[in-house]
Amino acid sequence: MAGKKIKTTVKVNLQAGAATPAPPLGPILGQHGLNIMDFVKQYNDRTASMRGNVVPAVITIYEDRSFDFELRLAPVSAMIKKKLGIEKGSGTTPRTIAGTLSKVQLEEIAKEKMNDLNTENVEAAMKVVAGTARSMGVKVEA
Repeated sequence: MAGKKIKTTVKVNLQAGAATPAPPLGPILGQHGLNIMDFVKQYNDRTASMRGNVVPAVITIYEDRSFDFELRLAPVSAMIKKKLGIEKGSGTTPRTIAGTLSKVQLEEIAKEKMNDLNTENVEAAMKVVAGTARSMGVKVEA
């Protein structure tokens, strides 16, 4: 791949194994002249085993209209919702509590997400996850 000139990079959050060329994906990739179906097929093939999760992808688009993409872990908020089995966070934080995250669950999410966070310290990663949880109306056990 060396020597290809990068045109741009695009970050997208898509349902694993279920991406479609419909908006918002189609227009984002279409404006850069990408073959949208190529991307959708490759993304769905690589994420088929993760169905039911949101799996972000960072797409590097080259000037010759070819592309590469890297998969990232699900957003922290999606990981919290999945761990607690809730549909969504509280719309009225702090009045309504959407769920409670135990210290063990907090640590599991922090360790899983560690590579995407800007830290190698588990305590710091746990603080990031706890902050996200609180902003969603999820109580965090001390």
